[in-house]
Amino acid sequence: MIINGFLKMTLLDFPGRVACTVFTAGCNMRCPFCHNAPLVTEINTDERIAAEEVISFLKKRQGLLDGVAITGGEPLMQKDIADFIAEIRALGYSVKLDTNGTFPERLEELIKSGVLDYVAMDIKNCPGLYAETVGVPSFDITPIKESVKLLLEGGVDYEFRTTVVRQFHDVNSIEKAAEWIKGAKRYFLQAFTDSGNLIGENMSGVPKEEMQKMAEAAKKYIKAVSLRGI
Repeated sequence: MIINGFLKMTLLDFPGRVACTVFTAGCNMRCPFCHNAPLVTEINTDERIAAEEVISFLKKRQGLLDGVAITGGEPLMQKDIADFIAEIRALGYSVKLDTNGTFPERLEELIKSGVLDYVAMDIKNCPGLYAETVGVPSFDITPIKESVKLLLEGGVDYEFRTTVVRQFHDVNSIEKAAEWIKGAKRYFLQAFTDSGNLIGENMSGVPKEEMQKMAEAAKKYIKAVSLRGI
């Protein structure tokens, strides 16, 4: 495991849980609006946190915390992610996984093994705008489609989410994204905020009123659509 960040308590990252958050390093996307750019483009080995350190912390917090959110970067790039999650589950914690959906085989393996309690998958945009949005011109959307299908089949509790950015999204693209994931259990439209550590430049958010219009358009295909971060 390559871990480059560790938040020891959060009430936000794991719905319904008092949790901690583990940030894995490395990602196969280059979204210009990524708010965790240092975990993607400038991985600092001096800041690496040993998996054993996280497990040791969790042993001391049993009964105080009840969940672990694993995010990134892209956690499923970590080849030993299954073993790490198994150790966490053995301590009695629930596990939430954040993913960009590019590793459907690993995601399916984790779902079938029963070690995940919740999955939050990013839907970067509608299919026709995906490559542009993720900053990879030759991007193959096939694995994303496989992961979407996998979650829609209902083997684990989940959400889809889109961070809404002025430069990439409008009402039409959000409606097409919602049509793609039609029937999803829940879909969140997240307000973009500039963390100061972006990959791209001159990224900006969308006003609340416009995001509400996007949500209404998405509700043609998904009943539970909510705005987050506004």
